[in-house]
Amino acid sequence: METKRIGVISIVLENPSAVQERLNQYISEAGQIIIGRLGIPYRERNVAVLALLVDGTNDEINSLTGRLGSLPGVNVRAALAKN
Repeated sequence: METKRIGVISIVLENPSAVQERLNQYISEAGQIIIGRLGIPYRERNVAVLALLVDGTNDEINSLTGRLGSLPGVNVRAALAKN
């Protein structure tokens, strides 16, 4: 069994309305590894910033970050605890 890790996935959306539906779909599909979500719209700059707290295997977390990062105008980074 692969070890689970805790971390945060940070997401910056440029033009959020263009990808919002697909992004929410990907996040919902990965709901089993998400332990928290924080989203802040910055309407003056037409961007949104999200933080997803996750608890999953490297494969699960990498799969989610890869799917999210494939969306146009979406920048994604993950920071994971070593243990």
